[in-house]
Formats: sequence, C-alpha cells, structure tokens
Amino acid sequence: QVQLVESGGGLVQAGGSLRLSCAASGRTFNNYPMGWFRQAPGKEREFVAAINWNGGSTYYEDSVKGRFTISRDNPKNTVYLQMNSLKPEDTAVYYCAAGKTRFVVVTATQYVGFWGQGTQVTVSS
Repeated sequence: QVQLVESGGGLVQAGGSLRLSCAASGRTFNNYPMGWFRQAPGKEREFVAAINWNGGSTYYEDSVKGRFTISRDNPKNTVYLQMNSLKPEDTAVYYCAAGKTRFVVVTATQYVGFWGQGTQVTVSS
C-alpha cells in the first residue's frame, strides 16, 4: 500500500499562485509514477499533470500548460504541483495519485493505483 497526503490547498484570488504537496509513505516512492487530478462539483475527475518515476518526463492537460508545474523530490517522498496564474475555472478538489506500476503514465484514472484524500483549491474572481 501507498499512503498519500495532500496539503497546500486554499482560497486565492484569480491570478494568484498556490503550491500543492503530496507526501507519500508505505512503499518505495521512486517506484511510482505520480499524477495530479481534480474534480469540480458536478463534474468527473480529470487529469491535470503527471510525472514519471524519476522526474525525467512530465505531462500536462492542455488548459494548465504554461501555468502549472509538476515536480518530485524522491528523497523526501514528495510530489508537488506549482500552480500559477490561477483562474476561477481551476476551482476543484485536487487529488494526488500514484500509478499502478512503475512504467505507466498517470494521465487517466485507469492507471491510478492509489489516491490521496484531496485538497480544496478555490479561486475567486
């Protein structure tokens, strides 16, 4: 099992920034590709960003490209999501996710083996 705990959410004005963190425990962190998803009220959970097991490759949903940056610190067992130029449409619960195996790319829920509990991000206009 892998336990994931997100932090860093909150309320921010449009144009502002937040950095989400996801601390992992349980199994060897660098065995897992990681991702961030979000879910707005009444909508399905959607992919936001992903990173492979060693941080060498990153992937982004089109609407966040150039604004969000995913990164990981394997010695600290932590993955981050730096969110800049936030928009009201970024408002959602953000979930950290670990891949089912080392070589999947966590760009869809079908590739997720473990979820965090989520952290709320609210962007006011």
